[in-house]
Amino acid sequence: SPSSCKNRRQLLQTWFRGSPWKPELIVHEDVKMSSDGESDPASSSDDVQSPVRVRMRNKKISTEDINKRLSLPADIRLPDDYLEKFNVIGPALFEQPISRRLRRVSLSEIGFGKLETYIKLDKLGEGTYATVYKGRSKLTENLVALKEIRLEHEEGAPCTAIREVSLLKDLKHANIVTLHDIIHTQKSLTLVFEYLDKDLKQYLDDCGNTIHMHNVKLFLFQLLRGLSYCHRRKVLHRDLKPQNLLINERGELKLADFGLARAKSIPTKTYSNEVVTLWYRPPDILLGSTDYSTHIDMWGVGCIFYEMATGRPLFPGSTVEEELHFIFKLLGTPTESSWPGISSNEEFVSFNYPQYRAERLSNHTPRLSSDGVELLSKFLQFEGKKRVSADHAMSHHYFSHFGNRVMSLSDTTSIFSLPEIHLERETTRPPAAPEPGNTHLSQGTHT
Repeated sequence: SPSSCKNRRQLLQTWFRGSPWKPELIVHEDVKMSSDGESDPASSSDDVQSPVRVRMRNKKISTEDINKRLSLPADIRLPDDYLEKFNVIGPALFEQPISRRLRRVSLSEIGFGKLETYIKLDKLGEGTYATVYKGRSKLTENLVALKEIRLEHEEGAPCTAIREVSLLKDLKHANIVTLHDIIHTQKSLTLVFEYLDKDLKQYLDDCGNTIHMHNVKLFLFQLLRGLSYCHRRKVLHRDLKPQNLLINERGELKLADFGLARAKSIPTKTYSNEVVTLWYRPPDILLGSTDYSTHIDMWGVGCIFYEMATGRPLFPGSTVEEELHFIFKLLGTPTESSWPGISSNEEFVSFNYPQYRAERLSNHTPRLSSDGVELLSKFLQFEGKKRVSADHAMSHHYFSHFGNRVMSLSDTTSIFSLPEIHLERETTRPPAAPEPGNTHLSQGTHT
């Protein structure tokens, strides 16, 4: 709401200044923002010729030294004249903890936090608040995704942008998209993400909506792995859908678009029920519940699992009433025994649904094994508290052939680092010929 987003520009400035240093995230403040009066206290021993200082002065500082000291990626390409400058200021930087001011100066000199560091290549998509471009970093020559958020003069940054930045800066996981850099100017806030080739929706389209079942299992496991990490930190994604799951050529799947995500540290009943795209929204939220936790995401996981296995959306309703109708027609109209308290829900009563009997999920998922059908049913529970958690789902027998080592990887290690894990080759769909009179094909959206 406008009141909750008031003075967002001031909030961003204050938050950026107080943001702790993270190795993968460089937060840059432009000239106006960095004039915060922070002092860089001088050491009382600056004039003392310590043995450390003498050794540092006699040692030529290398790119590796700088990368290690500033926690930079190994593939960073420092400007030609930066090493020479760094050897002049090096002793001061290496002999004592780095102040925030000195760190900002060093990173800015390298090129972080500057629009000119990134080259825009293609426009990938446009939304209400932001435009996403494919780009290239001059620092690494790697592809990046540039999410350019327009700042309204009166309102500042959208609440969704503040949420996305504040959460992603603390989420470091192999199955969550990496936020590399933040650039703040008077007109825009640009988030620089790692670039992935396509989203799950595009992946489905490219293989004719028939994903190899081994790859379905790989994608589902990675989705659960990323969610488990989020949920352990009390972060709810709240907008799971194929368009928000990015995939690279290696087969790594990463959660993206945390604009609706929220950190839930204490029980509350104040969350909006206008979250999660309709097709992936659980029935308790559809019926107005605002008291929910991590289980809100697990219903969406089930819908995405079904969509990967069958090539079609599970509940493609166009209205809340129709969405619930599709759900009840497949899973059965809930009763007091299957969903205690449902008979006192005014919205449910007002819709007056027919009394459907539950159908067998296996009849709708012929490509799924019995283990897969059982896991799917654990996601698609009416009551949130009955849905399987991401952590427990990863231990389900459906994933048993992956072996035990996949469960003990560090958070930032890809499952594809294990030789026994690999992506199967898909049968890709040939591109459709353009219709007469069409001069271009529409582009997918990278969010």
